[in-house]
Amino acid sequence: MSDTTKGPDLSAAGFEDLVAEMIRRLGDDPTREGMTRTPARFEKAMSFLTKGYAETPVGVLAGGLFEERHESMVLVKDIELYSLCEHHLLPFFGKAHVAYIPSGKIIGLSKIARIVEVYARRFQVQERLTEQVAQAIWDTTEPQGVAVVIEARHLCMMMRGVQKQNSKTVTSAMRGVFLEDHRTRDEFMRLVTSGHQPL
Repeated sequence: MSDTTKGPDLSAAGFEDLVAEMIRRLGDDPTREGMTRTPARFEKAMSFLTKGYAETPVGVLAGGLFEERHESMVLVKDIELYSLCEHHLLPFFGKAHVAYIPSGKIIGLSKIARIVEVYARRFQVQERLTEQVAQAIWDTTEPQGVAVVIEARHLCMMMRGVQKQNSKTVTSAMRGVFLEDHRTRDEFMRLVTSGHQPL
């Protein structure tokens, strides 16, 4: 007996054919001028926007970890991020602020942004994205602590549903001394908000 909850088997259908059918069902003609290349463009765009599935934090950190005795906070602010909400496949975008306190190893600064990118370029919810970035740095560098704050605007709230254009969502994840020591946490939050231009 087939499992009807899974729907029809479309695994043999080409990506472009699926997009063309979607366009038809939404009321337009994928063969008209201006849309003939849309299925191919959409496939290419989605491959880029979800390239994080083919990447791992360990992979992007290759050659980016260095022995160093620095034991004070390292903060990279305002890392731009763009992701796709897994509920409606609409974009959400904003900034990530990532800090860690090393314990014998430091990360090349660009690698922190790359870790954010690994997880942002997947179907996501902001809450999970925040936790994944924090956990990846915690696991790969074994620091004294990690803190991540992400603030973002979600088109699923802005373009549809409640249509609230000025709302933004802020999420945080803490590990190690950022959880245990309120002074360290307060310093991080002060650095994140000082001189910070709101979205």
